[in-house]
Amino acid sequence: MRIVAGARRGARIAAPPGDDTRPTADRVREAAFNLLGPLDGAIVLDLFAGSGAMGLEALSRGAAEAALVERDERALAVIRRNVAKLGLPGARVERADALRFLAVEAERGRRYDLVVIDPPYRMLPDLLPSLSRLLPPILGRDALVLVESDARLEPELPLARRTTRRYGAARLSLFEAGA
Repeated sequence: MRIVAGARRGARIAAPPGDDTRPTADRVREAAFNLLGPLDGAIVLDLFAGSGAMGLEALSRGAAEAALVERDERALAVIRRNVAKLGLPGARVERADALRFLAVEAERGRRYDLVVIDPPYRMLPDLLPSLSRLLPPILGRDALVLVESDARLEPELPLARRTTRRYGAARLSLFEAGA
């Protein structure tokens, strides 16, 4: 895997070992960021971060901050190595359950400009009701939410859907707050 564009374009990053984590392919990540557009100064939340590739890509492309949230210790070790290797300012690695993290961030009044949600595909249908409840309070006024899912699933959230696109076995669904 590599960073596709921005300040660290071409830098190689590691993926966690085993089958528990499914890193977003470089071409799908590139398509995702083409859909998102400029991220200059954005505050990003990468839930189910895995390798941290999505949050690190956002930082490379000009985001100001990225919280990389993961609960698996092996994945966290890889994220920390990737953050150290790239040396991008603004990365914050958080060991937490994604849903609990959202609830705590809402209590703290934190707001994000972009939220990336890429859980193991089999988990997403069960997560959608909780995400529907927990996401809106942490979204900035013009925030975007990018969900990666199995291509056969079209996730539903209480937000306006901007677009949904298939890329092989993956689907990218982009939602917007305040629309």
